[in-house]
Amino acid sequence: MTLSPDFPIKKVLIANRGEIAVRILRSCRDLGIDTVAVYSDADRNALHVRFANEAFPLGGNTPAESYLRGDAILAIAKQCGADAIHPGFGFLSENGAFAEAVEAAGLRFIGPSSHAMAVMGDKLASRKAMVAADVPVVPGGTDAVKDAAAAAEAAEEIGYPVMLKASAGGGGKGIRVVENPEEIETAFTTASGEAQNAFGDGRMYVEKYLVEPRHIEIQVLGDKHGNVLHFGERECSLQRRHQKLIEEAPSPVIDEATRQRMGSAAVAAAKAVDYVSAGTVEFLWSKGEFYFLEMNTRIQVEHGITEEVYGVDLITQMIRVAGDETIEDCVGLIPRGHAIEVRLNAEDPENNFLPSLGTIRNLRWPGGPGVRIDSSVYRGMDVTPYYDSMLAKLIAYGRDREQARRRMLRILQELHVGGVKTSAGVALQLLQTKGFREGNYDTGFLERYMEDQDAREVARDLPDDLEEIAVMVAAIYRQRAGARRHIKPTADGHATNSWVAQARREQHGGQVR
Repeated sequence: MTLSPDFPIKKVLIANRGEIAVRILRSCRDLGIDTVAVYSDADRNALHVRFANEAFPLGGNTPAESYLRGDAILAIAKQCGADAIHPGFGFLSENGAFAEAVEAAGLRFIGPSSHAMAVMGDKLASRKAMVAADVPVVPGGTDAVKDAAAAAEAAEEIGYPVMLKASAGGGGKGIRVVENPEEIETAFTTASGEAQNAFGDGRMYVEKYLVEPRHIEIQVLGDKHGNVLHFGERECSLQRRHQKLIEEAPSPVIDEATRQRMGSAAVAAAKAVDYVSAGTVEFLWSKGEFYFLEMNTRIQVEHGITEEVYGVDLITQMIRVAGDETIEDCVGLIPRGHAIEVRLNAEDPENNFLPSLGTIRNLRWPGGPGVRIDSSVYRGMDVTPYYDSMLAKLIAYGRDREQARRRMLRILQELHVGGVKTSAGVALQLLQTKGFREGNYDTGFLERYMEDQDAREVARDLPDDLEEIAVMVAAIYRQRAGARRHIKPTADGHATNSWVAQARREQHGGQVR
């Protein structure tokens, strides 16, 4: 795509790090736009620093010392003559005050307005806006409950089980499922305190807990001329503690009629806040019905699978929109094929998925047809405790879901990351389960799967004549929170031979090679 000579954005400062910074750099380079990187002390040798036309230090290591310093980022933007700032995701991407400061400084913010962020960033305000826009929401309140007694009263009216949710929450913080009245006081106190510590806002509200829901989101894009459209759905139900691990597009359970209804609801949600730029409207889907969950007013981690299916560069579209162009050329794009994404995290599944730190000693990325790797990892890179544990986004594209699934199996089998432990083994096992193959899973699937694997290990260690006891032990073991350590990756990032052998048997018709 070629921009016109009078396009107002000539230089973009990227206020982020890691793979999303590299991703934005590449789109800017394709457009002929110069780029500016900012970096912390820990990131002085990062790929986004090497790839950018210019790079400036922020100092420090932690986000608070570096990438959250909006004033320092703005000063650098003025110093280097940037025309616009792209915030990526995380950090300042949904900070309305920062967006306003960027525009007040005479720069363009490549993202939505502060108004849209404010409404959609507050779960109570967004619920009220969606009700007014006739977008279906999960049954529950639209006002905060002041204490545990008020929460209990609301829960009785809605009917158990319910969810206590922080109005300003995100990332799984400030959320508790409450099964009965006896649990609500403790749940309210802990969730509210957690939200206050994480977001500086302890307000809570109550909504109905949907049993075995699916997490499905719609990609939207709006411009400054009032146009809003959607690019179909992504299935994001394979998650652990509200953190996604595997996503796919399209969803295996959404038919065309439902897709159109959800897409229309997502567009209505975006229009309700005059949304501009790329964003994601998230829904819970249960028993054939869908309900608004929240809107992420930024580009999402998993945007790549939508790009593969629709043949669109969403980062480029965000830049074009920020430069006052329309999205009319995106109207009528037709989805083709299927894409699956696995988030490769530096985590130790054997140790309750705690972050795995170290230096990348060896690195082999997979290749071949239908493979896309979005990453900023390189051999010799230090994995530090300061930032998110995601190393890469592994994307497989195929003409249909099964081809995409098999290509992802190949990606995970060819992958080699040495020096830290990763989540690759868990993802490979999940892709081979009957539930995933048949598209029959929900947001609790990963937790149940890992508990079941632990239970089988306990039963397998008992004598054959104690089968009844084994069943009892397995049932008890399933209830033990935190006992989910059946995957045993080695220090070089591979899992133990058990899952390697299993994968090879499937690939070669039952014979290990």
